[in-house]
Order: sequence, then structure tokens, then C-alpha cells
Amino acid sequence: MHTHTFPNESPDYRAARNELLSAERALRAHVEQVAALRRKLPVGGKVPQDYAFEESAPDQGGVRTVRLSELFAPGKDSLVLYSFMFGPKMAEPCHMCTPFLDGLNGNAHHISQRVNLAVVARSPLPRVRQVAWARGWRNLRMLSSAENDFNRDYFGESPDGDQSSIIHVFVKRPTGVHHFYSSELNFLPAESGQNTRHIDLMWPLWNVLDLTPEGRGSWYPSLAY
Repeated sequence: MHTHTFPNESPDYRAARNELLSAERALRAHVEQVAALRRKLPVGGKVPQDYAFEESAPDQGGVRTVRLSELFAPGKDSLVLYSFMFGPKMAEPCHMCTPFLDGLNGNAHHISQRVNLAVVARSPLPRVRQVAWARGWRNLRMLSSAENDFNRDYFGESPDGDQSSIIHVFVKRPTGVHHFYSSELNFLPAESGQNTRHIDLMWPLWNVLDLTPEGRGSWYPSLAY
């Protein structure tokens, strides 16, 4: 498939690697086909209210209210909003959401060149702020939905208060702010031996581990090591 070989590789290795390479190329094409289908989605439902969130004021000591419509910067009509599993009844934040946001924080500056980006959690703002600063999330716009129904309306929280992670895209149109996309794979039954893996393609952690002979296995991340 190409002329490159690595030192001392065997013909058997190259044959197996070429078979994998063909599959990787097909996967790349399929990922783009799925992305193209996603981009062609019609605009979804208009948001039922202009949700009011709380976020830190610039001095990091105060609190200000920001509405969903105000999360759109001029010239940027898409908003990526991640629902972070950290509710008021949780002693600590989700062990899976946290490393995902560690990675997202590192890319936030680049992402925000094209679209708006924010993270919302159900806990009161002081708890959200404490976790964000402890993790070094200086590039993420962290919001609290403690005083509104956003999490309940958009499936980040169950009726009994259990939290769920989900990533949304909202778009701003002349008619207002509309829902465009959410990671609905977590609504489907998980495959045998897996969780729903609804944000796998966005997550460096698992994609790097999947390159290795050990794979991801049954290991799960922790908040500290």
C-alpha cells in the first residue's frame, strides 16, 4: 500500500499491518461520512427558554448571570456545551468527565477560534469553581445550572437527580437559539462489555490507549494517581 518499512519488520508483520491500514483508511472515510451527515441535520427545536446560568465574574471572586443566548460571541453561531456530571449531591466530580475536560481544556483555545465552547454542571457555582481551579481548567467557560432546568430539559439529569454526561450543539438563528445535535449514543443500550462511549471520538485518552497492545482494557481513570 506504500513503500515504507520499519527496521527489521517481517513480511508477516507488513501483511498484517497493511490489512489494518486498509481498515484504518475505511474507518477514516466512514468517520467523515458520519460527520457529513451530522452537518446536514436540519435545525432542531427552539430552546424553550433563555436559560440563566451563573458563572464567575472576571475577578474570579464574584458571580454574574449569563443567559444561553449570551454564550454566542459575535460572528460565532454555534455553541458546544458539555454537561459535566457534578451534581449537588455528589461528593466529587465524575471520574470519567474530569479527564475528558482535562483534555478539552487543553484544546479550548483552538476550538474557540471557530465556535463557542462552555461546560455546565448542576452544582452551585462555588463547587464548580473550586473543581475547575483545582484541575487548572483556565481555558474552559464553567457554568452552573443550579438555578434553572437546563439539565433536566436536556437530559443531563434524571427526574430523581442522577447526573448524566452529554455534549450538545446549539445554533443561533434569526428565529432564536435552537438545538442542533446531542450525543444520543448514551440513550442506547451499551454493547456487551462496553459503556455507551458516546464521546469516544473526541477523547484523546481512549484513542491513545487503543493504539497499544494492552488497549483500554477494563481500566478507568481516577481523579488522582
